[in-house]
Amino acid sequence: MTDDPTRPAGAEPAPERKQLTPAAKRALAEAEARRQTAEAGTKPAAKEFQGPKGPEPTRYGDWENKGIASDF
Repeated sequence: MTDDPTRPAGAEPAPERKQLTPAAKRALAEAEARRQTAEAGTKPAAKEFQGPKGPEPTRYGDWENKGIASDF
């Protein structure tokens, strides 16, 4: 039995990870910066007026024309 309460009994220690190269660290930082820029520039979706009630029918391949629904 171990004295470490944070690890469950019988759990193996995690293998050590390789050190990242400076180029890999730089790439990860650039990707995170792009992700944050993209999230900051997004606008919430506009609310639809007079749309179908319930789930979007085209999402499930159903189309409605003059009150008749058909699915392909």
